[in-house]
Amino acid sequence: MAGPGSRTRSHGAGALLEGIRVLDLSTWRPGPYATQLLVELGADVVKVEPPGGDPMRVFPTLFAVLNAGKRAVAVDLKDAAGRAAVLERTASADVVVEGFRPGVVDRLGVGEDAVRAGNPSVVYCSVSGYGQDGPLRLLPGHDLNYQAWAGVVEPRPGDDTPVVGRPPIADLAGGCYAALAICAALVRRLRRDEGERIDVSMTDILATWTGALPPLTLPDGRSLGELPGYGTFATADGGWIALGVLSEDGAWRDLVRALGLDDAAALDFAERLALGRQLNERIVKAVGSRGRDEVVAALVDAGVPVSPVLSQHEMLEAELFRARGTVADGPDGAPVMCHPVRYDRHPAQAPRDAPPLTTGVGNLPPWL
Repeated sequence: MAGPGSRTRSHGAGALLEGIRVLDLSTWRPGPYATQLLVELGADVVKVEPPGGDPMRVFPTLFAVLNAGKRAVAVDLKDAAGRAAVLERTASADVVVEGFRPGVVDRLGVGEDAVRAGNPSVVYCSVSGYGQDGPLRLLPGHDLNYQAWAGVVEPRPGDDTPVVGRPPIADLAGGCYAALAICAALVRRLRRDEGERIDVSMTDILATWTGALPPLTLPDGRSLGELPGYGTFATADGGWIALGVLSEDGAWRDLVRALGLDDAAALDFAERLALGRQLNERIVKAVGSRGRDEVVAALVDAGVPVSPVLSQHEMLEAELFRARGTVADGPDGAPVMCHPVRYDRHPAQAPRDAPPLTTGVGNLPPWL
């Protein structure tokens, strides 16, 4: 039965990637997330796991989120028969995805050269922490390490403790970029009958994101944490809200009037910056005198950019996602996550479970 980790996919007649065959040699999160996105668009994904299974299987809910709708088999690529069976399957694959450190797939005999020898037009995608070349290519790591190298894990203004992001944005960004690159390469292959080699570095991706971010301090040295009306604020019932008022004078007026701080409504952005800390103290007091849902409702009615800070459980029950179909009830009544992008002609289909693990080359599933 579909559980809380299941996801839906657009699969079946007319699905966007119907007929696309993907052999997934990756484990953990980044590569499987990329191929999960392809599954949800209708691709047929066969997941080849090491003996004993993908290490992510020790986290059943996460594994289900990353692998619903795939078929899986454990094959020892160090064994000649296992390697030969996998190479035979790559000959008819459209895409091969791997997530080993650089050089490992070549030593296992399933690297790009070996695969392309039998399938010249294959799209071969490698997802790694630091890329296939460069000084750190052989260094092991996980999401936290890539965030740290990319400047994501840094102290907040006024606090010396680095803040670790949640969710694991390096893993997820790597998976998203890999899926995007694979789709682009497939389009090119349709036009020119050419394969492609894709090298996804999760650290590179995050670096391009943080490099485009504004600094955490203003030119005069003041912290953006002093920007009035922008940040998280505690409520009387122990909850939190997030306010997103930046430089917009109209949004500022709507905010302070809804909070009963009318005397501050005429302040322009420069004046608000000069009084940032004092104004935020007044907002803290006003918000802290009401319950979370009460203050959110009042600010929503006033047109203020506001949101409640939800727990994961609250998110799964929120009307916002239920109305959009991003969260639905599975066959067993538990909430399931659905493909988050809408297509007019390709509606998402019913939830599917994560694959059980079969073992041995004789159980390598055929393409659908």
